[in-house]
Amino acid sequence: MTTPAERYAAFRQRYADDGAALRSFRGLYDFELDDFQIDACRALEAGDGVLVAAPTGSGKTVVGEFAVHLALEQGRKCFYTTPIKALSNQKYNDLVKRYGTAKVGLLTGDNSVNGEAPIVVMTTEVLRNMLYAGSATLAGLGFAVMDEVHYLADRFRGAVWEEVIIHLPESVRLAALSATVSNAEEFGEWLGEVRGDTTVIVDEVRPVPLWQHMMISGRIYDLFMTDDETPRINPTLMRVTRDAERLTGGRGRRGYSRPGRSGPPDRAQVIEKLDAEGLLPAITFIFSRAGCQAAVKQCLYAGIRLTTERERHEIRQLVDERTAHLPDEDLAVLGYLEWRDCLERGLAAHHAGMLPAFKEVVEELFTRGLVKAVFATETLALGINMPARSVVIEKLDKWNGETHADLTPGEYTQLTGRAGRRGIDVEGHAVVLWQPGMDPLSVAGLASTRTYPLRSSFQPSYNMAVNLVGQFGRERARALLEESFAQFQADRAVVGLAKQLRKHEEALEGYQEAMTCHLGDFTEYSGLRRRLSDREAELSKQRGAVRRAAAVRSLEALQPGDVIRVPGGRRAGLAIVLDPGRNPRGNGPSPLVLTISKQVKKLDPADFPVPVEPIEKLRIPKNFNARAPKERANLVSTLLAKIGDRDLGKPARARDHAVEDDEINELRRRIRQHPCHGCDEREDHARWAERYYKLQRETEGLRRRVEGRSHVISRTFDRICSVLEQLGYLQEEAVTDEGRRLGRIYTELDLLTAECLRSGLWEDLEPAELAACVSALVFESRQSEDARRPKIPAGRAQDALTAMTRLWAELEGIESDHGLSTIREPDLGFAWAAFRWTKGHSLDAVLMDGVNGNELAAGDFVRWIKQLMDLLGQLGGAAPEGSKIRQTANKAMDGMRRGVVAYSSLT
Repeated sequence: MTTPAERYAAFRQRYADDGAALRSFRGLYDFELDDFQIDACRALEAGDGVLVAAPTGSGKTVVGEFAVHLALEQGRKCFYTTPIKALSNQKYNDLVKRYGTAKVGLLTGDNSVNGEAPIVVMTTEVLRNMLYAGSATLAGLGFAVMDEVHYLADRFRGAVWEEVIIHLPESVRLAALSATVSNAEEFGEWLGEVRGDTTVIVDEVRPVPLWQHMMISGRIYDLFMTDDETPRINPTLMRVTRDAERLTGGRGRRGYSRPGRSGPPDRAQVIEKLDAEGLLPAITFIFSRAGCQAAVKQCLYAGIRLTTERERHEIRQLVDERTAHLPDEDLAVLGYLEWRDCLERGLAAHHAGMLPAFKEVVEELFTRGLVKAVFATETLALGINMPARSVVIEKLDKWNGETHADLTPGEYTQLTGRAGRRGIDVEGHAVVLWQPGMDPLSVAGLASTRTYPLRSSFQPSYNMAVNLVGQFGRERARALLEESFAQFQADRAVVGLAKQLRKHEEALEGYQEAMTCHLGDFTEYSGLRRRLSDREAELSKQRGAVRRAAAVRSLEALQPGDVIRVPGGRRAGLAIVLDPGRNPRGNGPSPLVLTISKQVKKLDPADFPVPVEPIEKLRIPKNFNARAPKERANLVSTLLAKIGDRDLGKPARARDHAVEDDEINELRRRIRQHPCHGCDEREDHARWAERYYKLQRETEGLRRRVEGRSHVISRTFDRICSVLEQLGYLQEEAVTDEGRRLGRIYTELDLLTAECLRSGLWEDLEPAELAACVSALVFESRQSEDARRPKIPAGRAQDALTAMTRLWAELEGIESDHGLSTIREPDLGFAWAAFRWTKGHSLDAVLMDGVNGNELAAGDFVRWIKQLMDLLGQLGGAAPEGSKIRQTANKAMDGMRRGVVAYSSLT
């Protein structure tokens, strides 16, 4: 037991290295900071940037909040960036509570509040756009917080994070906050190269311990035994899963499968079990929106109620307050009353198809502990702070848009990271629902693997290219792109390949020495031998192709009843053609035959190395049934009687007749006359030569791989610049007026958008028609392969959409000429919905019409409309002088900004 004096000395020691800012910052919290938080804060106060990689819920944001505090202490600005608007809104509200509205601003695609404040919360894209525009708001910026920086691995948006990190002024200190990644040191090393001194702090200890379980037949079993230091799989669980497999795989007396008594439990039963075990609140991850909605209904119909009367009253009050801005007719369409009833029972779904306002209410109620069971898609795991006591995972595979793929250890860690609320729960719980075929060993593998590497998704774009060239010139822009994390990782990979390449080159020198001949140049001699071997193989291949073609022609001439001889293989011998099997797809005929052993077989051209000729003809009975053994035997007997004792001779064989070839004759002459031909050790040298040439081929392959990864980003940039020059957006080092317009367009199809503007395609369109056309540049169907032909507005909008598709095809051709493929085809699926909403049609009518014949989810609708409005706003700013586009785009946005779209929460 320590004395008061010892405890005071420890307290002094703990605070001894704190600067003034950190000491005052500690006073803002009613809990002690963790060691990793203190280390990161000290590094920031000492003037370093920091990368903090720690588990979900560990309190990384405290480091970001210290950067804010430090900026205010020093009279400088801090930008706090997040990947999604919901996170920006949440962080804005947190900071307003601490510092007041005068000191905190918010900039997202939807909201602009006090943008010149010393603290501004924004989405990462907003900061990227500021940097390219050289915004005056950047003046006085001292710190930038990049929350969820691991988003730079995102295939669609990840490049934005790297652009910001590379282009932030050198004087800005960066606080990068990341989930646990296995290559944090590599990422930190790159940050050090591009941003200067960066302290990397990795904390892998969860603030709340996590217990792993599996649920089978309504019972929860621990996944691991913890009776010693090394965790091992629970043997009881292994036995129970084996018994369950037998039950589900067993068969009844008639051979039908028994109902699976040990199959996955009903979702309502799972919630009841968790409630009974004291494991609520819980998030159940279901990798399907429809599955989430169905789960809530199952619990509703099962009569589950998880709330008290007081909680129900509080829920109703908050729900009515948060949705008061939404029109009654829209609420009716959205199933408001049933949704509120479920919330009052403590149940909710959470997925991207929900209205943003509804999702925000669910998040707030769950965080307050009023909603106890949420059924969510995996997007929640990447979103806002919404921890639970338990996380339930229904399946270990999910649909990724192309196929059902197994969960990776990184995805599993991300999902289960929500379990355990700091300061509330002593421990968190992850429960995997057992399904037939699920092995506890595979679950244990996911739970115990800590491999989640951060991989860059950075690629230069057309907008990026014109902005960089405009600001820095082409050479400096290329050098900046070489600093990307993508190139850093590629160069790291090249280091290993280059080392292997050096080893190969050293071995080649040794092989060359071993094949040295005292009579002459053995490299030259072995080269002649190789050329002879290659030429002989080439001629043999040509003769084989001629023979195969002749065999195919002979098979195509066969008729039913022809008796043929199969020359070799398992089917060798006489056979009667039942069906010639001509293949209209051009893969060669596949005749169906009856063999002399009374078997029906299908042949193909590979069975005939030489052309086949009928040796007899039989009449096949009109109603011949090849499946009847007796009929097959009768037909074979007829064949044998007709052939009798006739001598059919030996079957034809494929023969390669010597072909006079001048090149072969010349090579043989030169080989015989070469000095090395008379060497006693000639074949010994030849074996070393073969090894030499084999290794040389491998070495060339390695060299190509090294060249392919070296300067890959700058090579892509050069190709993009070549396209921009051809189209007139760049003139060598200068950005043209059209290029400057392109520089103001931030969308995936930036070049196509700029070309549509330049060509005047949209000049004479009405607002709703413009909305329909521009929607094709932002929308992407979720299930394009199953989609019907999209419905589009007739008249001028249809003509413009057709012209846009033609323009895309032309750009695709130009890209192909330059070795690029970056522009996807415009997707017309949302055009009708955008047109009708802008025209003033009701939400009910627009959602019912949907996309490509499928009803549209309210959340998807709002998200696409907001992205469309964002691009329309950009078009207004980028349109040429005197263009009608600006006015038309503004009118279109006014037409769309109503009802559920107009509502934007800052709560």
